[in-house]
Amino acid sequence: MLSSASLPKSVKIVEVGPRDGLQNEAQTISADVKIELVNRLSAAGFPNVEAASFVSPKWVPQMATSADVMAGIARRPGTIYSALVPNMKGFEAALAAGVDEIVIFAAASEAFSQKNINCSIAESIARFRDVAAEAKRNNLRLRGALSCAFGCPYQGAVSADSVADVVQRLRDLGCDEIDIADTIGVATPRHVQAVMQRAAQEFPIAQLSGHFHDTYGQALANIYASLEVGITIYHASVAGLGGCPYAKGATGNVATEDVLYMMKGLGIETGIELDAVVDAGQFISHHLGRKSAGRAGNALAAKKADSACTSI
Repeated sequence: MLSSASLPKSVKIVEVGPRDGLQNEAQTISADVKIELVNRLSAAGFPNVEAASFVSPKWVPQMATSADVMAGIARRPGTIYSALVPNMKGFEAALAAGVDEIVIFAAASEAFSQKNINCSIAESIARFRDVAAEAKRNNLRLRGALSCAFGCPYQGAVSADSVADVVQRLRDLGCDEIDIADTIGVATPRHVQAVMQRAAQEFPIAQLSGHFHDTYGQALANIYASLEVGITIYHASVAGLGGCPYAKGATGNVATEDVLYMMKGLGIETGIELDAVVDAGQFISHHLGRKSAGRAGNALAAKKADSACTSI
């Protein structure tokens, strides 16, 4: 295990709020608001923004405006704009929309795979073979998202070997990165380290990412534990937006503002402007009519407001 002195000097933060964060919102969010959110996040300096999902509006109505969003955003040079796709139809729509990265998905749990996409893990991988091949043929990045890597709401415990098995399958499809996701937020630090180290036996650790939910308040601790074993890519959602519609009780992703605040405290470079992300979190929370779930974001926003009042 790495000592604290050997933590990475920099990390890549993938912002997933516009897609993973907003996909489960019950209220309608206009394309204009989503475009503004993506633009604010791009301007803050994120190297990768998960901006859209080309899935059936019947299943995920909030993502029905994805083509409009991709057409309307101000693309920042150097930023990768990603979209989740479930099949070739989704891929073709994403390709037409000009996405930079295709995200495909699988589960480490057979039970979750059946509940989520009505097929086995093997069948889900087979469905993505054509998508993966076409992504590569069109010179697009390919990312694999692996859900329920630390626990499943239907089967319970998920073994590290099960995670490694699906990592290997996603690797063989040609994935450039693979996300190891704590979909229901049950992981704890030592468990995270064991799973990440096992996954790294099948795929380069520099291309593995941590995607943590904060259901039990462990997300930041799990990120720190991942840093200790060499993970340098993390997913986070502005204002702590999101969850999983198929995982009962699963609360939001870890808040981007909280992750950035921790990285700043650790002296780890992200290339992202924290104040701009705080503003983006307050912006989308205002439109949703609720307080941001980002504790650091709320504290910094309150401090900024107090300073403004004092200076008047």
